[in-house]
Amino acid sequence: MQLAQSNKKQWAETAIFVTVDEGGGYYDSGFIQPVDFFGTGPRIPMIAVSPFSRGGHVSHVYAEHSSFVKFVERNWRLKGTLSERSRDNLPNPKQREDNPYVPRNMPAIGDLFDLFNFDPDHDDDGGRREARD
Repeated sequence: MQLAQSNKKQWAETAIFVTVDEGGGYYDSGFIQPVDFFGTGPRIPMIAVSPFSRGGHVSHVYAEHSSFVKFVERNWRLKGTLSERSRDNLPNPKQREDNPYVPRNMPAIGDLFDLFNFDPDHDDDGGRREARD
């Protein structure tokens, strides 16, 4: 992290996602969404590190590995998705009040935007950040 933060200009536009592959057979008692034959798999730990991350925020939005692709597509306003049948085509989940882990509009996969505050006035140093296009 210190290396990433050492270049102020680069750090001002950086988001680092730290996660693991769930292939190790972790037991998870949480809900697994029936998206296809395999489902989405168990929940995995993930940390977002950025000057724009909402420190201390624990997301309850249903997400999985394709959420990284959805994040890139939305953040850089890319046209289209990977393919007609890829999971990045799925809508963002609408959370239920009785159980925030189970989307009410299944199948649905989050785009990780709830982890960030992209307000142009947001600055972790307390100053004012210049708005960008």
